[in-house]
Amino acid sequence: MTIFLAAFAFFVGLAFSRDRGSKDVRGELIIFHAGSLSVPFREVSKKFNEIYPDVSIKAEAAGSRDTARKVSDLGRYCDVLGSADYEVIDNLLIPQHATFSIRFAANEMVIAYTKQSRQCALINAENWPDVLLSENVAFGRSDPNRDPCGYRTEMTFQLAEKHYEMPGLANRLIEKGGRKYIRPKETDLLALLEAGEIDYLFIYRSVATQHGLEFILLPDAVNLKLFEQKDLYATASVRVTGRQPGEFIERKGAPMVYGVTIPINCRHRELAEAWVALLLSPTGQKIMERSGQPVIAPALTAQYDELPDVLKPLCKPMGEAR
Repeated sequence: MTIFLAAFAFFVGLAFSRDRGSKDVRGELIIFHAGSLSVPFREVSKKFNEIYPDVSIKAEAAGSRDTARKVSDLGRYCDVLGSADYEVIDNLLIPQHATFSIRFAANEMVIAYTKQSRQCALINAENWPDVLLSENVAFGRSDPNRDPCGYRTEMTFQLAEKHYEMPGLANRLIEKGGRKYIRPKETDLLALLEAGEIDYLFIYRSVATQHGLEFILLPDAVNLKLFEQKDLYATASVRVTGRQPGEFIERKGAPMVYGVTIPINCRHRELAEAWVALLLSPTGQKIMERSGQPVIAPALTAQYDELPDVLKPLCKPMGEAR
């Protein structure tokens, strides 16, 4: 896909009609999104408002599973929904509440810390399990039932157990952390880290970069980053709550892929389509990359025929050569 084609699709999406200028476009755009998307989505919205200054954009961050359940369980509406795991959209929203999910960005797991964290002068990519298991060290993670970063953290534990050949490591890390330092989403733990209440935090690399944190890069066999490692990642699994109360599903490890959709209950569809077109355009991709998040270009989808026309030139169906 050429930049010209992407830009063409973007501006077609913004051209609501031939006789309406940008100053005539008004309305309120509601965006629900993962906490790790707060910074890039805010920047995309700023760029959108440069074109449409009279559009009010309201964004609400939460763990991706909580974000989806606002629509599926609580009956709340939004115009755009961004998830840190596209499978949250596929599993909790499609087909009743959404018709497509677009895979648009990637990430990786890291261990973030500050210069005041205990044993920070000693920790590295090889000895971090021993450091985190030290009696005087505290670490935090997000809730696996509410946030993809939570179940990805537990997958990281399992993969680390195999990679470092440390039997029982995953359970020891889960038991060491307990529930004291588990929060609904990973960004909720940033204040605890900065205040020194915890020393380390399992989080996405993009968020650590955005907040200027120190972080340990994990081996590719552990960090859920590379498509080439997908078979290895799939050996890790975590049981999480499903669509209905009392229902559970097994999440298998996979390379990190973010998803975005426009829910069926969207109230401002033209605005939503234009905003997502901007996100997927070269301008939006640059914003994502500046925020420390690699993009998938062109974006991919398994529901290509369900996409709004303006988004089709910016995406490719799954299975096509990229």
